[in-house]
Amino acid sequence: MSTAEALLTIENLKVYFPLKKTWPWQQTRFVKAVDGVSFEVKKGETLGIVGESGCGKSTLIRAVVGLVGATEGKVVWAGKDLTALKSKKSWQPVRKEIQMIFQDPFASLNPRITIGNIIAEPLKVHEPHLSVSQRRERVEQMMRMVGLSPKHINRYSHQFSGGQCQRVGIARALILKPSILVCDEPVSALDVSIQAQVVNLLKELQQTLGLTILFIAHNLSVVKHISDRIMVMYLGNVMEVGESKSLCDSPQHPYTKALLSAVPLPDPALERNKQIQILEGDLPSPINPPSGCVFRTRCPLADEICVKEKPKLHEVTNDRKAACIKI
Repeated sequence: MSTAEALLTIENLKVYFPLKKTWPWQQTRFVKAVDGVSFEVKKGETLGIVGESGCGKSTLIRAVVGLVGATEGKVVWAGKDLTALKSKKSWQPVRKEIQMIFQDPFASLNPRITIGNIIAEPLKVHEPHLSVSQRRERVEQMMRMVGLSPKHINRYSHQFSGGQCQRVGIARALILKPSILVCDEPVSALDVSIQAQVVNLLKELQQTLGLTILFIAHNLSVVKHISDRIMVMYLGNVMEVGESKSLCDSPQHPYTKALLSAVPLPDPALERNKQIQILEGDLPSPINPPSGCVFRTRCPLADEICVKEKPKLHEVTNDRKAACIKI
């Protein structure tokens, strides 16, 4: 992990979505998608964010890049509070520095224009002074960098596989040479063998370009492979955060243990003999989350104090923080 200063700082970030009232006299209720998340991302590192569907991962990073508004808290990038930016014009300089890769490689690309124009589009917005030949040169250079042939610059997205389309998305995100790359489950729609190729490509590009990466995925084995640190989320809250290998080898929080127990092991003997920790019940509603610890309704360690007191993220080892009163 990099020892550099924090490039991105999230302070008590909350994202609530109001629900439509059935009757005018009813009190407004909110979906608490992100409920007081704080963390830092250091320059040059990769932070993996994991958790089951509905835990607030995607909403969190969309708030970071300004695609949804923050209800409370701060997103500070390079000393600038991004939550204070309200207009498209004020966001434009930041867009060049924080780029995003999306989950579905086909839905994120315009099928009506060539991949060359798709990759060049950010240059037209942020670097309009470039000539046509200069833009083409930059596009071809980036295509080679992500493993695409410049000969295919005039092809359309439907002429490529899912893995190739995701490489186009990566090229489009990196054409502006951003400092932060936000990846919203970029490999979940791809075959396993292609997932490995895309993850390895991102690692190579990070070293070459000095990128800082926020990486979201459901697959903990994928996150472990690419991340310097891992942050585990549940119902809009951070349960545990720490260095990747240490967290996967010796998880502290009961929720992290349950997630890791579901990851298949490559050794058949170990896979047969391992104990899977099945979580009882369903994920509670983010409209009315449990009092105290949000994980208590499914936690094997929960008791009366967990009902009353919401645990804070505290240091449990030199490289680990967890939100649990019991550890």
